[in-house]
Amino acid sequence: MRIPSCAVMTLWTVAVAAAVEAEGPAADVVRPDGSKDRAAWMARGTFGVMTHYLIEPKGNTPADKTADLNRTVDRFDLDHFIRQFQETRADWLIFTLGQCTGYLCSPNASLDAKAPGRTPRRNLAMEIARRLKPLGKRMILYIPSEQAADPAIQQALDYGSEGHADRYFEFLREYSVKFGTLHSGWWFDSCSPHPDEYWRRYLAAVRAGNPDAAVAFSGAEFCCGGPVNPVCKIADYHAGEIHLLEDGKIRRDFLPPGGEIIVTAERKLRKRGQEARYYLPDGPRIDGIQWHCLLPIDLTFNPAIPNQFCHYTDKELFEFVRRIKAVGGAITINVPIDVESGHVPEDTHSQLVRLSKAVFAE
Repeated sequence: MRIPSCAVMTLWTVAVAAAVEAEGPAADVVRPDGSKDRAAWMARGTFGVMTHYLIEPKGNTPADKTADLNRTVDRFDLDHFIRQFQETRADWLIFTLGQCTGYLCSPNASLDAKAPGRTPRRNLAMEIARRLKPLGKRMILYIPSEQAADPAIQQALDYGSEGHADRYFEFLREYSVKFGTLHSGWWFDSCSPHPDEYWRRYLAAVRAGNPDAAVAFSGAEFCCGGPVNPVCKIADYHAGEIHLLEDGKIRRDFLPPGGEIIVTAERKLRKRGQEARYYLPDGPRIDGIQWHCLLPIDLTFNPAIPNQFCHYTDKELFEFVRRIKAVGGAITINVPIDVESGHVPEDTHSQLVRLSKAVFAE
């Protein structure tokens, strides 16, 4: 694949801007199969920022842990977080409702009735969404699929028994209705293949509050060594989870935690006896849906990959973003966050600010 020059990137940006102006904000954009393209705005925009805000409250009893949950969420510095986000010039934010800890950052009556104390009194995710909307920014909600939900959440929703999917969909539907048009999409982690009818029920639940919500289901396709095609063919955009970039390309071969991982003389990560494999997109769609990737910087998604290997030079990161945008793809960059304060580390934040100036002001 030829690396696009800055001039190509500039021409592409101008062309996209002209197309958006010609279409107008209410234009119906369609996918190759004629269905509504709910994720067209991702390709038109700059990039997204994601952060895993995950609370693991301390305490010896459930009441102690709920109290610590509330203390933690109450301390989140919303003004600082929104200011940092604005300074990156990102167009959307993917924010975790919760993952793996059994505690969430937004109340949910469906869950609270079955397992009180798992959500806080402060609706942090809603506060963020309300701050982003007037800024012309979009909020995407992140949560695992029902099969990967925390055991405490699964227990509350009686996972494994008849109708467990419907109960999870109702749990999600409540969030969708509550957020309404304050949310523009969803990103679901740890998904496996299902028949289209199952996906349609899933999509109906999470679009109950906003029929235009763009939805992605992650099967970790970019980083597990198998096909890169999305696990759900009727999703709106590819979840695109990446574990590692190398020389400006996506590493496709899986590096297993606890496996025989070595560091070569060139400072490259390898599994002993396994060849590195690479991937880059060559167009704006994959299986007819919006091409999108989720790239972690300064914080790994994979315990086999030390954090320092997820720190990229400006040159490598900026050129990778240019490559993605030049073919009509979209990218979200996952960054660390201090759970106690809600602050993104200054070094990471500063790189995103430099990215926006270098790539999107060309």
